[in-house]
Amino acid sequence: MRIAVVEPYHGGSHRAFAEGLARFSAHDVEIFSLRASFWKWRMQGGFVPLAAELTESAKRNGRFDLVLGTSMLDAARFLGAARHAMASTPFVFYMHENQLTYPPAPGGRVDLSFAMTNWVSMTSSDLVLFNSQFHLDTWFGELPGLLRRFPDHRHSNFIDDVRGKAAVLAPGIDLQRIGAPAPRRGRPLILWNQRWEYDKGPDLLVEAIMRLAESGAVFDLALAGEQFVSDPTGFGALRDRLGSRVVHFGYAEDAGYIELLASADIVVSTSLQEFFGIAITEAMYAGSFPVLPRRLVYPERLPTSHHDRCLYDDAEDLVAKLRWAIDHRREAAGLAAELKPVMAAFDWSELAPIYDATFQAAATNTGPPSNVQPVVPADDAASTET
Repeated sequence: MRIAVVEPYHGGSHRAFAEGLARFSAHDVEIFSLRASFWKWRMQGGFVPLAAELTESAKRNGRFDLVLGTSMLDAARFLGAARHAMASTPFVFYMHENQLTYPPAPGGRVDLSFAMTNWVSMTSSDLVLFNSQFHLDTWFGELPGLLRRFPDHRHSNFIDDVRGKAAVLAPGIDLQRIGAPAPRRGRPLILWNQRWEYDKGPDLLVEAIMRLAESGAVFDLALAGEQFVSDPTGFGALRDRLGSRVVHFGYAEDAGYIELLASADIVVSTSLQEFFGIAITEAMYAGSFPVLPRRLVYPERLPTSHHDRCLYDDAEDLVAKLRWAIDHRREAAGLAAELKPVMAAFDWSELAPIYDATFQAAATNTGPPSNVQPVVPADDAASTET
């Protein structure tokens, strides 16, 4: 099959997903993309140049068998602009995130026009894939409230139709590029490996690490992740307070990032939103003990046997669980080792065949195959050695 991936925001996890699919799929995948910046403009106008590029490619090489668009695309308008190239070509819509439940920036407010773009895109698609069960459930849980805001023809009669063509399929991750854990450092290393933005909750991290340091806990800290124009993190204060104990500060290219993954004892999240958690999954696969919120997608990501030790309820509990992992380094490492086979289920070697079968079914109008569902239940996977 010849497949087009249309990605208006080609950066971070979106880029990794598109390029991983192109690399590991058995199908012929061509990516049409725009630079990862100006996200609002990408959602409002990105469909125009992307539709033109896809149309030109179809003229040169023939129509695609299937087109996959992602959640930054206005799919309805894209399909209109590319109608001569698309004809009856099946269209699959992949939800990395959504603009209805995504937390607004401090002092900001939700712009419902972008949430409506997500919704109308779904109504225009043949198949809608969500990256987690949490994501699917929260979207359809909040959707009726969005539609009730409008004066008439509120689309409520279409919700069941869209829900009927929605499924969960986790994003593949190139986990096999991550090697074996490195020898443990002299001091436990806490890793933050997420974007340096408000939605990842950096204020809570700063507070927790400061309190750990004041309590006399002995640890090092690595602050890695993408940075953008603004830096709302307060991470500079951590570097000033901890000095040489901050062993990495700023974005890490892949080779350096893998070294951090290999040497980290603990990975921490304080996120306000997480629909899947690729960076956390990478760290757990590499052997880091996770300290994560007891909300969002994280309870889904971990076996229930690990919830009480790894998931925290509030700031006090976050500090307590970090301190436990520091003081019980060997026991934490043992629990972390149990998570590697769970995370291995998200490697492209496992998921690429499922994507290929899903696309084949969509192209032949046979519906999603039965294995398009949340990856093997975590408790079952945890007991399986790989």
